[in-house]
Amino acid sequence: QVQLVESGGGTVQPGGSLRLSCAASGRNFSDANINWYRRAPGREREFVAVSGYLGTKLYHQSVKGRFSISRDTSKDTIYLQMNDLKREGTASYYCNELECWGQGTQVTDSS
Repeated sequence: QVQLVESGGGTVQPGGSLRLSCAASGRNFSDANINWYRRAPGREREFVAVSGYLGTKLYHQSVKGRFSISRDTSKDTIYLQMNDLKREGTASYYCNELECWGQGTQVTDSS
């Protein structure tokens, strides 16, 4: 069974950093495109970044230059390094591959 498990969320101040992790299991993910999404309370789910299996990395315009997506194929883990967190607001971050979603990890704005 394919499973994605996020971790690394927490409380952060504006300007701070966090690194989120998404551990994948159930199959070989070396040929998978893995996405990060986020959802703030009362808002629609929003695309954040994607790590393509051929090395492509794409970002939402609002996080370009501050967020970085990467993967460790030996661990089947995808990371989202978030720097200079501005008023992103409290949101849950989810990783996704096709129809598979993790349970999410919450990032809380302390301001």
